[in-house]
Amino acid sequence: MNPESLNLVEFVKSKRRSLQLTQPELASKAGVGLRFVREIEQGKTTLRMDKVNQVLKLFGQELGPVPINRKKLTDESS
Repeated sequence: MNPESLNLVEFVKSKRRSLQLTQPELASKAGVGLRFVREIEQGKTTLRMDKVNQVLKLFGQELGPVPINRKKLTDESS
């Protein structure tokens, strides 16, 4: 699975499952609450970036700028 083609929800779920971690285990290892892990995996649109990075750090990743398709943005706003 190419990490660049996944959104955050898919990436975290996929990596957690591939490591055979439960949500509580991931929360414990990342130092975040179980509720936060559930919010990530449910696609909550407002999350603290520092906490997201705590989770992603376990998978050797971090948040960063992602290029967007400007044409898609203008098409969606029409």
